[in-house]
Amino acid sequence: MPGPGRPYAGPMIRAVALDIGETLVRDDRYWASWADWLDVPRHTLAALVGAVVAQGRDNADAIRLVRPGVDLAAEYRARDAAGRGEHLDDTDLYDDVRPALAALREVGVRVVIAGNQTRRAGELLHGLGLPVDLIATSDEWGCAKPDREFFARVIAACKALPWETLYVGDHPVNDVHPARDAGLLTAHLRRGPWGHLWADDPAVRAAADHSIDSLHDLLPIVRNSA
Repeated sequence: MPGPGRPYAGPMIRAVALDIGETLVRDDRYWASWADWLDVPRHTLAALVGAVVAQGRDNADAIRLVRPGVDLAAEYRARDAAGRGEHLDDTDLYDDVRPALAALREVGVRVVIAGNQTRRAGELLHGLGLPVDLIATSDEWGCAKPDREFFARVIAACKALPWETLYVGDHPVNDVHPARDAGLLTAHLRRGPWGHLWADDPAVRAAADHSIDSLHDLLPIVRNSA
């Protein structure tokens, strides 16, 4: 059954927008660097991330459990000042990212990256020279998922109608449900802790237009929509 505002005929997908963390980029380095900065074992913080994920909480709550009352913005600034700020390179990308995104652009699909990340993360992604049309982060836009305004920005960035736009992500609460509520097509990716935990959840399966295991699954979806 089509979502709010969607036509009943199968829509042609003209744009694909993708989440960032655990959709395009592995979060290993991110959490390892936080554990090192907080001076706790990496497995401790990783386990706490898993715990808050299972509880449906913000993943930053893992840091708050280690350091109650922590000022995250201040910690980001302190890490930057110490030369231990965010870092991304090609080793952080999942293997399917470049070829899958390039294949989408080759068939004329507009490709947008948009996720809940810092402005610095956006700068680092730009530096990787990915085959995309636009990269934006919540910090740059001043709004974050799952807010409706974020997905309004996604629609504008994609330059296509909502039902011609496929949003791809691993997180049901931040990606699948709000994107669907905004009228976009959705693909839930079985990747990372969120993606694996809820991959077979009936509610997530029902909400997602597509359930995928790899970004390579996107090209056939796009072709079949034509």
